[in-house]
Amino acid sequence: MRPGFELPRLERRIELPDMVAYAGATWDWHRLHYDPAYLAPRGLDRPVVDGQVFGALLAEQVQDWLGPAARLRSLSFRFKNLVFAGETVRCVGTVSAVEDGIVTVVHRIDVVDDGRVAVAPATSTARVP
Repeated sequence: MRPGFELPRLERRIELPDMVAYAGATWDWHRLHYDPAYLAPRGLDRPVVDGQVFGALLAEQVQDWLGPAARLRSLSFRFKNLVFAGETVRCVGTVSAVEDGIVTVVHRIDVVDDGRVAVAPATSTARVP
């Protein structure tokens, strides 16, 4: 593992049942994420994926790559575009630094269907035993 190394990509299609399960696990029941009657007057034809799902996906990408002994130390990200129910996202990441057992990764999340950037910039650090 060295700067420039590309992490294995993580792709996930996010369907409405996934979003409802996530809402139940996090107690985030905002109507933006599931209610067509709430969405229509706002010009939205599909529920919007909860932004914190992207943090979970980035954490999953790092943890899957480094294994169970590694510990995620930090994660930060910015939203660029909405992602809607039924869309597939792709997490990509590149190691930017390795120092004293700490790996720093720069991430991005794209929507596969049209290539728009959903999340960027994003950065994580993890301690590797």
